[in-house]
Amino acid sequence: MGSSHLVVLFSLLLLPLAFPSIAAIGDVPTKTPENKTEVVVEGIVYCQSCEHVGTWSLTGAKPIPSAKVGVVCKDHKKRVSFYEAFEANENGYFYAPLEGFKMSNSILEHPLQACKVKLLSSPVVNCSNPTNVNYGLYGSPLRYEEKKLIGKNYEAVIYAAGPLAFRPAYCPIKPHN
Repeated sequence: MGSSHLVVLFSLLLLPLAFPSIAAIGDVPTKTPENKTEVVVEGIVYCQSCEHVGTWSLTGAKPIPSAKVGVVCKDHKKRVSFYEAFEANENGYFYAPLEGFKMSNSILEHPLQACKVKLLSSPVVNCSNPTNVNYGLYGSPLRYEEKKLIGKNYEAVIYAAGPLAFRPAYCPIKPHN
């Protein structure tokens, strides 16, 4: 190897030390980790008490463990762009990360406008009729309540829906006094 080749090789080896922002030939560019922002929807599913069937009141309602809800998002042309079912925990609470949800138009396809939560099923046999409390039948709109989860290279913007409710199939008739 000639001395001119050694000078070039030596220069290429020192270049990143002198100018850290310039990578040497053959180096794989290092990628800084991107911040991942996730959209999450949360809410609670209840069994509405017989006293309030036919209203939107959830006074006396009890949470339904393992109730299922569906999150549906539509694009600005009203086409479904995201759908996934989620199961509530033992307290009726659901936490639904919308993995794969994308907005091609940040205003028209923002989760507040594009996504809704619908009741799917209740495992409680005597409380499995869906109600339209907070529009659970046709799609409960999302609310932004300024909640975020922030970690290293991670951020979750959390929207709320509902609360939603199923009702008993049968409620005893109370006599009027």
